[in-house]
Amino acid sequence: MTEHTQNPSRTTAPADDEIDLGRLFGLLLDHKWLIIGITALFSVIGVAYALQATPIYRADALVQVEDNAGMSNPLEDVRAMLGEQPSTDAQLGILRSRMVLGRAVDQERLDVVLAPNRFPIIGDFLVRRGVERPGFSESSVWAGEAINIGDFQVDAPLVGEVFTLTTGAGGQYRLSLEGETLGKGEIGQDSSFLNGQVTLRVAEIMAAPGAEFTLVKRSRLAAINDLRSRFSVSQQGSDSGLLDLALTDPDARRAVRTLDAISEIYLTQNIQRQSAEAEQSLDFLEAQEPEIREQLRGAEEALNAYRTERDSVDLSLETQSILERLVNLEAKLNELEFTEAEISRRFSPEHPTYSALLDKKQQLVKERERLNQRIESLPETQQQVLRRTRDVELNQEIYLQLRNKIQEMKIAKASTVGNVRILDEAVVQPEPVAPKKPLIVVLATLLGCMVSVGLVLVHGLMRRGVESPEQIEEIGLPVYASVPLSDEQQKLIKRVKHRRERQGHDVVSGILAARAPADTSIEALRGLRTSLHFAMLEAGDNRLMITGPSPGIGKSFVSANLATICAQGGQRVLVVDADMRKGHLHHAFQGRSESGLSELLSGKADWEGVVRASGIENLSYVARGTAPPNPAELLMNADFTAFLERASREFDLVIVDTPPVLAVTDAALVGKQCGTSLMVARFQLNPAKELQVATRRLETAGVTLKGAILNAMERKAATRYGYGYYNYAYR
Repeated sequence: MTEHTQNPSRTTAPADDEIDLGRLFGLLLDHKWLIIGITALFSVIGVAYALQATPIYRADALVQVEDNAGMSNPLEDVRAMLGEQPSTDAQLGILRSRMVLGRAVDQERLDVVLAPNRFPIIGDFLVRRGVERPGFSESSVWAGEAINIGDFQVDAPLVGEVFTLTTGAGGQYRLSLEGETLGKGEIGQDSSFLNGQVTLRVAEIMAAPGAEFTLVKRSRLAAINDLRSRFSVSQQGSDSGLLDLALTDPDARRAVRTLDAISEIYLTQNIQRQSAEAEQSLDFLEAQEPEIREQLRGAEEALNAYRTERDSVDLSLETQSILERLVNLEAKLNELEFTEAEISRRFSPEHPTYSALLDKKQQLVKERERLNQRIESLPETQQQVLRRTRDVELNQEIYLQLRNKIQEMKIAKASTVGNVRILDEAVVQPEPVAPKKPLIVVLATLLGCMVSVGLVLVHGLMRRGVESPEQIEEIGLPVYASVPLSDEQQKLIKRVKHRRERQGHDVVSGILAARAPADTSIEALRGLRTSLHFAMLEAGDNRLMITGPSPGIGKSFVSANLATICAQGGQRVLVVDADMRKGHLHHAFQGRSESGLSELLSGKADWEGVVRASGIENLSYVARGTAPPNPAELLMNADFTAFLERASREFDLVIVDTPPVLAVTDAALVGKQCGTSLMVARFQLNPAKELQVATRRLETAGVTLKGAILNAMERKAATRYGYGYYNYAYR
């Protein structure tokens, strides 16, 4: 047999509060299959969710808001000049208002929620694939099955309650609430339930008898809020007047109908608003006409009377020029009076529009005053004729303007088309916008990878058992042997369950050193035998205690196989199971626990009755015996000291296997009577601090540890990249 030893460079083990990146990388390599498995599981879940999730469709439309309608209001000249046209932001607000969306809810009856009862979990997926009703189905709704609700009204206390509609034979149905049947109805008939609190008319049933649908009457506000959450409107570019309307819905056809309804309602309200404004202006102008006509008649009568009185006085050329200028000023002032009356209903005098109008009016008034001063310098007769002629011509001009305005307003009212156009009617995109299946799968895969990596790293950081001899040596314990984990040893372990035990426990049913003497772990124990030969020369006796800080670390494996190796080397060896509570060393030698150490110490058996042959030459053993109520007191008995002294005389080596140090005090009692004591630590199980505590506890009891044994070492990337240790290979 040739031994190949690979000695990587030793690195100092990091402190407990430091992060060793190499070790973390090694942990990920050690658990790569776990990481791959969890990631694959998350990916499968992501694919399953993406396939069964309800698709969401998006319908879109395009609306144009023009600056001015085709036939503008004649009284809007000043507002247009001063930039008082409604902004695009206002149009966006109108589209999202409860006025528009509320009418869409009423028109499309979105306050009535009808949902079929699908097969659990995968029902929607099967229906989308066109799977029709199977024979085993009873209440669930399948592909091709639906009902049409004509009308559904409930009183206020029942708004939001979930009703169940179950189809029956012959066009009948049954309505239930919270499992209680309210009554039956037929297709096309108005049916009342709960003394008229519920009114329902089912227009059409296309489902097999027994199919169930849930029916909810939402409040109008709840329906509007739901519609608003799915509706979006935005402007293309800046000041383009083009508005993009979009609506998402699981039902593609309902999305198109609802978006078309919103567009039509917005267009209609815009036309109604333009028409109402023209009508208000027309009413104002018609109310002014009788008064202006009466003023014209009075002015004509006054002029004619004065001419008759003065025998037809004529005006000079200068006076006629002043008259024409004065009439033009008065006409402009009168037109501003109409405009002022219109905008005074919208703005206060401090508003910029109103203020600009008043400034212009003030300028015209000042010019009129200057002309009046020139008139006062004329002869009295010329003044009177000029004033009366001015009144007649001014009133004629005003009256003609008023009549023209009235005719224009009538035309504007009759031809109002608004300033909104629907350029593109609603159309639904062929592919759903949600869920985004590739993205879901990618995110699920990434989440699975992060979760699995996180679990591995957290578990590795929390479970900081020793992973190299250097870590043990740092706490002051020399390592006498590093024993690799044996795959062959696992074949010797079997499950044992007693009557009083709920769960069984693993026991060793053989000795590895006898079954596979060339195993790497046995070779490591042979090295331990050599080291102990020199270490025990300084001890006062030939007794060796094998202990450990916690159970399940392989103390009995080390004790039994070390004893076998020493016996194979020609020494007479006795191995004693001093764990009188849960010792199982007898299983390794195919024996029973009775008639062991506990019986010897309690006086129920003698030396010859407890020392048994193991079947291996030069090797004997003592089982633990029947579990006593006071094992610690038995170990403190003088009989135990006498037993060890006789064992030392009759055997070359006495190996005592003890219970865990941190669990009970038995190891301290045994260690005081053994010249050599070794601590077993299991790879990645016992932290260095735990070994320190166990060492201090033994030292407090007067027991000095000779060293430690690192058991069950494995070839792992975490230790290879983190600490580096001796790897053993044999050919």
